Amino acid sequence: MARAVVTVPARATRGEIVEVKTLAQHPMETGFRRTQTGELIPRDIIRRFTCTYNGTEVYRVELHPAMSANPLIAFSTIAAETGTLAFQWVGDNGYSVTETASISVE
Repeated sequence: MARAVVTVPARATRGEIVEVKTLAQHPMETGFRRTQTGELIPRDIIRRFTCTYNGTEVYRVELHPAMSANPLIAFSTIAAETGTLAFQWVGDNGYSVTETASISVE
């Protein structure tokens, strides 16, 4: 089963820039390697990561075969209001993981 970890500050001041870190468990097979018998190993990557803050998209990235396994994605956003950040990773072969984190803004 796929797993993801997110780190978001529990509290922030309105207008403060906060750092968000995510780590998704995934082997990220490029599709270019071969087995010992010469067969091509099928591509299996995370293709897209998105983050929404109270329903508004604040970050999106398209990933490609050169990404490392278990990709760490870090970005910043502005603490606008108390609410929920929702994270989604979507990949090949039906891979889909979602996580949420709350932030309290004063």
